[in-house]
Amino acid sequence: MTVQYVTTVQYVTNEQGRQVGVLLDMALYRWLTSEQTTDPDLLIGMTTAELEALAESKLAPDVQEKISDLLAVQQADTLSAAQEVELDRLLSHIDQLTILKTRARYTLAQQQAMTR
Repeated sequence: MTVQYVTTVQYVTNEQGRQVGVLLDMALYRWLTSEQTTDPDLLIGMTTAELEALAESKLAPDVQEKISDLLAVQQADTLSAAQEVELDRLLSHIDQLTILKTRARYTLAQQQAMTR
């Protein structure tokens, strides 16, 4: 079940036409007011579509090719200091992407659990 939270927003206005409140879908309200919003691993503020796109994202082919090339040079034991720094930087980016993808999948699972 996919829940899309970005829908029509309805505002409550006062006599002067100023927005003084907002009406929320109950599922979104429960999600926003749950204790889970304090969970540091949740990616709050992203739409379901954004979370799904992030969860399914992949490393760019040119970056993957660069990593493969650097790993081949490393295996041949001819990696320069600059190449080693570049490889470490790229591998660190892969680690961060993996963490973000995992957090996106976790957030989606938590959203789905809240709407059951």
